[in-house]
Order: sequence, then structure tokens, then C-alpha cells
Amino acid sequence: MQNRYQGKTITIIGLGTTGLSCVNFFADKNANVRVIDTRANPAGKDKLPKNVPLHTGGLNVDWLLSSDLIVISPGLALATPEIQQAISAGVEVVGDIELFCREATAPIIAITGSNGKSTVTSLTTEMAKQAGIKVGMGGNIGVPALSLLKEDYQLYVLELSSFQLETTYSLKAKSATVLNVTEDHMDRYNNSLEAYRQAKLRIYNNAEHIIVNGEDLKTYPDQAVTSMVRFAENDAEYHLSQGILFSGEEPIITEKEMRLTGRHNVMNALASIALAEKAGVAKEGIVKALKSYTGLDHRFQPVPTHDGVRWINDSKATNVGSTVAALQGLKVEGTLYLLLGGDGKGADFSELQPLINQPNIICYCFGRDGKQLAELTNQSVLLETMQEAIEQIRPQLKAGDMVLLSPACASLDQFPNFEVRGKVFAELAQGEES
Repeated sequence: MQNRYQGKTITIIGLGTTGLSCVNFFADKNANVRVIDTRANPAGKDKLPKNVPLHTGGLNVDWLLSSDLIVISPGLALATPEIQQAISAGVEVVGDIELFCREATAPIIAITGSNGKSTVTSLTTEMAKQAGIKVGMGGNIGVPALSLLKEDYQLYVLELSSFQLETTYSLKAKSATVLNVTEDHMDRYNNSLEAYRQAKLRIYNNAEHIIVNGEDLKTYPDQAVTSMVRFAENDAEYHLSQGILFSGEEPIITEKEMRLTGRHNVMNALASIALAEKAGVAKEGIVKALKSYTGLDHRFQPVPTHDGVRWINDSKATNVGSTVAALQGLKVEGTLYLLLGGDGKGADFSELQPLINQPNIICYCFGRDGKQLAELTNQSVLLETMQEAIEQIRPQLKAGDMVLLSPACASLDQFPNFEVRGKVFAELAQGEES
């Protein structure tokens, strides 16, 4: 493949795992690489080759303006004034997914959405594996996409965030989906759900097969396309009927045979079936995966205890739509103690109001936006931290109750990430069993 980067000055913004994958990508391309990170002491600094210049603590405008190419971290908005200055000066700005798409030769399954994308990405990958395909999974999950180029994969499955899609232009997915569109990252999109949606819809550009959520019109492309299929409970090519998941007229699997449970996971399974089938994955592999796949850590994950109480770690519910999905159709024998809070990223929480104003639900709210969440219901308790909430809940618990961490918020106000939040919840759940 022709080396389009030889002798070019490449500025990578953002270090960490993804930034280092970009540095490694350019290592054998004889490009002049340098790195900017706005943090004073960025993660990955110790792994950066000594010959790569590093500027920390802010953006270096001189470096930006003298670049042939800027590779921007998804965490930094294109609207940042210094980036806009570089774009106006004619400097090309892309993300790591764009670099990957320019190099990848195997088909790509591309997945985005406000909720469920990690489950669908990992489940679709498992379907391909069970079908005997050498498949690489990455992007916004697992490993950075560029790291996948080191292996000779037959298929790629990428989870893509709206931030990553903003700077991606060369994606030509074999099958692509926007699973759903609900408010998230409104702080980034100036409270415009439409701007966020448009970023998501970029995944359909040049896609061979477009898979939409038949229950969410916001996932449909703005222009009519012939290659579109739908997944939904009813009235869709991929649907559920009498407890059986169908592809058209063909039964695939019964709900009871699946390890995943809950209506939201039926939708995730239908989306995965559609993505896999349209990418040529054999039915046998699809069925095997659905029978064995148990889901992701921190996504409606039961915590083993011996107190007769169901403790559920749904720490990955970092936005309102994800918590709504967890609550819809949820059956609890006793009282549901719901842990809400963290950094809401500017979201509107009102969609939760009808779901949590139930006689058997008590909300324990904490963190930066805890007060806002507590105001949604009279049956709420406002505290500083999750630990304080669990300390107050524990003496009230009886067999048949559920304690559900489904915060509807990001964790970064009080935890390094949602994984740590979920781990702490599990430790607290198992801490003082009766």
C-alpha cells in the first residue's frame, strides 16, 4: 500500500492508549510525529518513544499550524478554537478511526448508539468467532482500532462513538447500525439532540447494509435507501414473535435458549443477528453465540450475595436512556432501591420521572447531579456518595428486594471510570452480608 504519510509532519493530540496506537502506526511510515496533550502529566507518557516530541498542559498553536495532518483525540471537540484555526489554515484533521479505515482491507461491521453498543459489538464479534471467522473487535471498546491492523483479520467489528464518527470520512461498512438515539453528551453538542444524532448518522455513509431500530425513527437515515432493514419487537425484518427471534420468516432462537435476559437484550440480540447476517456470518455461529453469551461486566450484572436481595451492577448506564432501558419491564418482588447520580453531562432527566415514581421504588441520589435527580420523585434520599447511600439502605433490606446501581450519569465526578464505580458497588454489596 502506498505510504501517504512519508516525510509529512503529523501532530497527534491526546496520548493515552489511543494516542500511543497512533504513534506506533506512524512509526514505520517515516513521518515526523509529535504529540500534544492538554493534561500536565498524561497517561502513557512513560511509553512514548524518546525521539517523539511531547507538548503538555495545553494546545501548541504553532505545532498545529505547521502540521500536514492532525490526528485528534475523540475527547477534544472539532469546535475548539485552536482546531478551527488549523482547519481554516488548510490543515487536515482526522481521528484514529479514519486512519484505520484508510488501511483496513477486511469488511467492517460498524455499531453506534446511545445505549447497548458495547453489548451488540461484543455479541456480534462472538457470533463471527463461533462461525469460525478470524475477527478483530475494537474502536470505542477493547483495543484501539489501529492496533487491530497488526493481525490478519477476516472481519472487523467496531464500536464507534459520536465523537469518533465526527472525524471519520472513509468508513465503508459492510453492515452498520445506529441502535438508538437518546440524550447523551449534551454538554458537547450545545444541548442539541439533532447535532448529536447527525454525528451518529455518519456511520451510514457508504455502508452496504443499513440496520435501523424500527422503534426509534431517529435511527433512520435522512435520505431513503434501498439497503435498509429494521429490528424491532413487531413489524420488522428482524423481530420477536411468541418468544422466538426471527430473521424474516426464519426462526433463529427462542428467548428461553438465550443467556441474556430482559427486553433491551432481545433488541440487542435482534440487532446483532441483523449485523452478522448482512456481513455473511453463518446462522450456526449466530445461534451458538446467543446460547453462550452472558453479557458484559457492569451491564445489568448480578452481584453474588447470600442475603436474599438482588444486587445489580448497571454502572455502565452512564446516560438517561440506558437507565430507562434497565427499568422498563423490570420486575421486583419487594422494594427497588435505585442508586442514581454522578455527572449527567447536561442531560434532561425528566424521562426517568414516570418510571421512578412508583410505590415500590426509592431513589438514593448522589454526586454532582444528585440533587437534580432527587427532585424527580418524593421518594428520594439525597446523599454525597454511593457508599453513604448503601450504608443507609442496608438496614432496611428484606428478601425479595433489589438494589440497582443504574446511575444515568457518568462517573468522573467521583470515580476514575464506570468500571471502578461498578467494582466499588460490588464490594459494598458483598461487604456486610447477614
